[in-house]
Amino acid sequence: MRKHYDFSAGTKNPYAKRLKQQVTIRLERDVVRYFKALAAETGIPYQNLINLYLRECASDRRRPSLSWQPAAGASRQR
Repeated sequence: MRKHYDFSAGTKNPYAKRLKQQVTIRLERDVVRYFKALAAETGIPYQNLINLYLRECASDRRRPSLSWQPAAGASRQR
């Protein structure tokens, strides 16, 4: 291997922007804590872990359970 490589004539990957889309998503703190702890164990950034998990869910066509209970003490507003 060379000690130095000259990339001055290189070009950026024209497809790089198509690979991922930046989004804003609100996650519960315990979910973020879980993925950050998992990231510390695995050495994989937590955002990548979340993406891997969501990709697995999408490829398996998993659907979330949409039955949940309101938080304790929460009242219904009409």
